[in-house]
Amino acid sequence: VQLQASGGGLVQAGGSLSLSCAASGFNFRFNVMGWFRQALGKQRELVGNIGYSGIPRYVDSVKGRFTISRDNARSMMYLQMNSLKVEDTGVYYCNAFVNDRDYFGPGTLVTVSS
Repeated sequence: VQLQASGGGLVQAGGSLSLSCAASGFNFRFNVMGWFRQALGKQRELVGNIGYSGIPRYVDSVKGRFTISRDNARSMMYLQMNSLKVEDTGVYYCNAFVNDRDYFGPGTLVTVSS
């Protein structure tokens, strides 16, 4: 399983950023995919996930602001982040749940300035 997140960067509060995740090494279309994030000094936390049905779920803190989508034909997952807040700052990780195991790729840093 290989996962590669990209698209992180520096953005002002209230702005938008889009992340992408390229996946390979497994049957992408049949597995739950997710986004996690980790702020400095804090534990990694779930942002949201999306099943093979394409229906996303989100944690309360990002509902209405973040949108997760997937393209099964391209083995890609996306995270559109709008109305970003300073507290959204962190390293964002692409996650795949394959054969009852969680996999994470290298993260991409998102910094939201005030």
